[in-house]
Amino acid sequence: MNDTVGIIGFGNMGLAIAERLKSNYPLIVFDKDKEKLKVAKGITIAKNIAELLSKSVALILAVKPQDFAPVLREMKGKAQENLVISIAAGISTGNIEKALGDVRVIRSMPNLGAKIGESVTCVCKGRFADDSDLEFADELFGQIGCTRNIDESMMDAATAISGSGPGYIFDYLDKEKIDPKNIPEHTRFTLRMRLEKAAEAVGFNREDAVYLATNTANACMIVVAKVGISAAELRSQVASKGGTTEAGLAVINKGGTWEEAAQAALKRAKELSKGN
Repeated sequence: MNDTVGIIGFGNMGLAIAERLKSNYPLIVFDKDKEKLKVAKGITIAKNIAELLSKSVALILAVKPQDFAPVLREMKGKAQENLVISIAAGISTGNIEKALGDVRVIRSMPNLGAKIGESVTCVCKGRFADDSDLEFADELFGQIGCTRNIDESMMDAATAISGSGPGYIFDYLDKEKIDPKNIPEHTRFTLRMRLEKAAEAVGFNREDAVYLATNTANACMIVVAKVGISAAELRSQVASKGGTTEAGLAVINKGGTWEEAAQAALKRAKELSKGN
């Protein structure tokens, strides 16, 4: 049985996911920027999207929301047999189905914890995907951390918390000049509580807010201690230009609360959805 997983887009998240998956799944990747593919080791590189689709059973769309439309146009009519898994902020399963037809779509929101197998990934299925597709996605993302199945109506909120939350945390650690290898317990508690309140502010119930905030904050503190990259650099990796994290950080930089930042990130996720 072909269990090859394709990845379209080899930026920070595409690379992080590939590095965690390649020991358990055959991988094939494509990125229009050939420079990014130079770091792909032990991974097949596709000449184009059509080749990637023909050789994979499932594919992860790891391109930025702003670059989504041309990729979907290139996939149209070629992805009927694939399970399409999107990690893009603000792109609904309905938008992808509208562009590609009756395809099986899983929408997910992993975070930077994927670098070290500590991602918190929220997952939901589209109209044509079934429970076995959802189980496959859970198994796939289980290789990079923990997963949480949620209703799609909460996916934009998940983007504002587990997706963009690491940006708020790295920003705090950078500005407070906290040693990443020696984060005080009271700081850890503060970060979890701030993110928990932000999660509730964008509509999560108490149980989901605690789960997402605790696991996201813990993952960020493990990442910043382990990867040898400064909190400032990690913040820049999370904050894509024009994205949800950038919107949240803009609010924080003006003196806003994390609740207000998460609401700004949620608003940006919805704007990205409308634009696609």
